[in-house]
Amino acid sequence: MSQTAARLKTAQKHLDAWLTAELEVTTHQSYTIGSRSLTKANLSEIRKQIIFWQNEVASLENIGKKNGRNRVMRAVPRDL
Repeated sequence: MSQTAARLKTAQKHLDAWLTAELEVTTHQSYTIGSRSLTKANLSEIRKQIIFWQNEVASLENIGKKNGRNRVMRAVPRDL
């Protein structure tokens, strides 16, 4: 397994974990027992992490598709 493939697998695991966390927080973010209240996590922070890991996964998939190279093309206009 190449280094990029291993990094992609790790990034996908992180993304899946953050998506699971978002689902849990949206259904059970806080609860109260008696006079005590508990809030599990900050939903906006979880969403920031999801965006980060989605971008990371997309970037690593792009590297895998193009063998680590970005294609740059140049055109020179000519008046014939």
